[in-house]
Amino acid sequence: MDKQRTISREASLEGIGLHTGNQVSLKFKPAGEDKGISFVRVDLADHTAIKADYNSLVCKSGSLRCSSIVKDGVEVQTIEHLMAAFCGLGIDNIVVELNNIELPGMDGSSRDFFKALSDAGIKEQDKERKFYSIKEPIIVEEKSASIVILPAADLKISYTLNYNHSLLKEQFFELVVDDNTFKDEISLSRTFCLEEEAGELRDQGFGLGANFENTLVVGKSGVIKNKLRYPNEFARHKVLDLIGDLYLFGQPIKGHIIALRSGHSLNIKLLQKISQQRQKYASNSISIGNLSLNKQELDINDIMKILPHRQPFLFVDKIISLENGKRAVGLKNVTINDYFFEGHFPGKPVMPGVLVIEAMAQVGGVMMLACENNQGKIAFFMAIDNAKFRKPVLPGDQVMFEIEAVRVKSRTGQVKGKAFVDGKLVAEADLMFAFADS
Repeated sequence: MDKQRTISREASLEGIGLHTGNQVSLKFKPAGEDKGISFVRVDLADHTAIKADYNSLVCKSGSLRCSSIVKDGVEVQTIEHLMAAFCGLGIDNIVVELNNIELPGMDGSSRDFFKALSDAGIKEQDKERKFYSIKEPIIVEEKSASIVILPAADLKISYTLNYNHSLLKEQFFELVVDDNTFKDEISLSRTFCLEEEAGELRDQGFGLGANFENTLVVGKSGVIKNKLRYPNEFARHKVLDLIGDLYLFGQPIKGHIIALRSGHSLNIKLLQKISQQRQKYASNSISIGNLSLNKQELDINDIMKILPHRQPFLFVDKIISLENGKRAVGLKNVTINDYFFEGHFPGKPVMPGVLVIEAMAQVGGVMMLACENNQGKIAFFMAIDNAKFRKPVLPGDQVMFEIEAVRVKSRTGQVKGKAFVDGKLVAEADLMFAFADS
């Protein structure tokens, strides 16, 4: 189990704000378990602690160039690069003291924040981290920009940047976020703007502390007075901003994010939708026999309390969403060690289609047998109709099964099932079951 984290000792940084141009000093202090991330303005008489979460955002629809939080009129601006560093290091509990309204921009990336926190030491605490796993797909759109987030075992981001500029066309970047990937692939990427929009931004009160050293200014023929650290640094910085904004959720998220041309405004809309999903599922509790859940989520041990299947014929690793008798979403992580690959096209391993359907049926079985009237029963196949296989399922794939009830009665049940890998349909079928006493 992952444990909560803070820092081992205090650390400090100073610099100027990218947008205000103000000189500011930061001090990082360890915090206890379940305290979360908070910011304190020590330059003010009232040292109000502002919790870094969605409810504290200054503008729920997102601001133009940064993410800021507020409480009782006290504001802290441009926190996304630091929040990204907290996420990259898995820091859950910390106090940030600052003596001005805006965090320092440093070199325009998360590099200096990441280093200062790492040098302070990362301390593992006793309590477990509380992750939020995305239960069902969420889509947010804004003109030509969009973000989709799908259920997944980790935080994975696939980002496509496509601006009307020769240097900013069709950049793509993808990674699973953890300590190592964040440090090496994300933390160094710097903020940027187009040369023609720099004056307009200053007129709007942004970028007053920006210069060619802490901001990549993109002219018609290239980056002005600076050099790129990565060929796709612009796309990587968009991912950095996205990671920082999403860490305002208040707990680490597990899901696969597929983003196109998104920025702070759309990131915040996604954050709002995820918060609504969490509230929806937290408000509904279920009871399955002696199993009582506050979340519609079942691990492998919970699944075995409902289904009679056991290894090597249990093909569902987790149920991430469950509405009794109505809908369920389950996951199967396919690995090369699965026994069926020994004999099924061993030179080019493919998961047998009949087992994809069987896994789909097991997710459907959990959904139907979780109903109070069917608890303690066994669900037997009666029919399989309209089965179609769209793409092969390979080792390394995570298959997401979505099951919708068509009709569930006391003795029979009909469901419609679909299987997806990375959001793409790989199989579908209509299934019918008969219930029998166990």
